[in-house]
Amino acid sequence: MRLAVLATVVLLGGCNSASDLVGAVTGTAAAAGSGNPAVGIAIGVGARSVADWGLRRVSRNWHRTEQEAIAIAAAETPLGEARPWQVTHSLPFGAKQGEVRVLRAIDTPLAACREIAFSVDEQKPPTRAWYLTSLCRDATGWRWAAAEPATGRWGSLQ
Repeated sequence: MRLAVLATVVLLGGCNSASDLVGAVTGTAAAAGSGNPAVGIAIGVGARSVADWGLRRVSRNWHRTEQEAIAIAAAETPLGEARPWQVTHSLPFGAKQGEVRVLRAIDTPLAACREIAFSVDEQKPPTRAWYLTSLCRDATGWRWAAAEPATGRWGSLQ
């Protein structure tokens, strides 16, 4: 048992994400419980993979919700004006807010689009970062025109 606790402490020292932590703890517990390190490793790797998949899914859902909130605020904003946007998630953390400004309307026979500037307010330290993107209207409403923000400049909305 002491060896299992020591292994857990060593493994947790290298963890840098929640999924690493889940994998290390479940793998160590499985190895200690079964007496077979190979079983522990297999269970730890599997648990880490499942936890990582779940965290990515929740993260993508949160980002989509934030993008939709920005698009809704921009749809209601006249050209040249600004409106606040805000998202509160079901968990007691991760809420986002900021401001949307419609910079330009682009109306063509193919699509109605808007270029917008939006901010994301951070609490610690209090900062406001601005980003640019385009929105286009489809049959169901305004949508983020970029399929997937591809660079770090989008921060948590990536």
